[in-house]
Amino acid sequence: MTYTELNTPLRTIMTPGPVEVDPRVLRALSTPVLGQFDPAFTSIMNEVMEMLRKLFKTKNEWAFPVDGTSRSGIEAMLCSIIEPGDKVLVPIFGRFGHLLTEICERYGADVYTMECPWGEVFDQQAIIDEIHKVKPKITAMVHGETSTGRMQPLHKIGGYCRKNDVLLVVDAVASVAGTDIRVDEWFIDGLIAGTQKCLSVPSGMAPITYNDRIEKVIASRKKVERGISTAADKAEEIGRGRPMIKSNYLDLSMLQDYWGPRRLNHHTEATSMLYGLREGLRLVLDEGLETRFERHRLHEQALVAGLQAMGLELFGNPECKLPTVTCVKVPERTDAESVRSMMLDEFGIEIASSFGELQGKIWRIGTMGYSCRKENILFTLGALEAVLIRHHVTVAPGKALQAALDTYSTAVKETIKL
Repeated sequence: MTYTELNTPLRTIMTPGPVEVDPRVLRALSTPVLGQFDPAFTSIMNEVMEMLRKLFKTKNEWAFPVDGTSRSGIEAMLCSIIEPGDKVLVPIFGRFGHLLTEICERYGADVYTMECPWGEVFDQQAIIDEIHKVKPKITAMVHGETSTGRMQPLHKIGGYCRKNDVLLVVDAVASVAGTDIRVDEWFIDGLIAGTQKCLSVPSGMAPITYNDRIEKVIASRKKVERGISTAADKAEEIGRGRPMIKSNYLDLSMLQDYWGPRRLNHHTEATSMLYGLREGLRLVLDEGLETRFERHRLHEQALVAGLQAMGLELFGNPECKLPTVTCVKVPERTDAESVRSMMLDEFGIEIASSFGELQGKIWRIGTMGYSCRKENILFTLGALEAVLIRHHVTVAPGKALQAALDTYSTAVKETIKL
């Protein structure tokens, strides 16, 4: 069999991830490869750490990417601090809270959960009350839940955790670089991001940061792990409840040795991916964090205005909406997958379905990173209107694009006034 040159179709990707990659990132990915200990490359590593600190708004020493998709960062963080029998509280308001629960259980944690209806988030006091009741070592939770398009406030939770010596670990994969995250101000101990969403870099790295409270836990386990010389000693140490970190690849103590000044060999770094991450971070900081957040809010507002003017109903509590994901209820007697397929086949636009109880009941439209552009919003609204009409759904023809254009026009006028 003869294989032809790779030629993927052009798409307008409006899912909650992965999203379209910025062309400047694509160019950076083609930069010539350097050796992982070449001074020119270790200098790039240092720049990436410095830029991540600015993005995360933290002074943490440790801010670096874990090689692998976002889940690798989540696992690295949790497997490095969870010891069998540790109490972990996981507030669940969507699919990815269940994922955190599963990961914690796999590493032997005694997991406590609390749930609220999908489409809502928790009152922070309810989580604080549960922390007081359970007294966990770790509270692990999602910030931006893409399955429901909701965003959980954190600032009160972090302060309570800090005062009561509870580690707060946050999955911010869907929100970093698209909306404000304040690691130090919100007292977040460990945070995980991803490249394939608002950073507009291909999937394959999980930027993380953590503070000295988490480093202390890691260091204590590192000492146990590397100080054991015999199987009998290891069994005795495990019996005292201090087992070593199970994963080698995701062991943060080893990754610290690699990313720190010692540069001890642990794995072969994903050189080209790091180039892409560096360029993605550079573009974020060059745009300016507040300007970038405002851009995401503007295009979200235009999309929402268009969808509602068309006659569609949004899903979820608007007071806790995630600005990078908009969830739309599928009209009654409409084949949700048929609409998605026609959007892709006829217009080259991809939108997403959801998971679990929301499968087939909502569409999820992402406005993230490089995909979050005026032309994409207008194109998506126009295509969705046409496809819904072909599916015999009653819509208000022509209203969606006009409402979105009104949003953009108002924003321009307000900017001129400023």
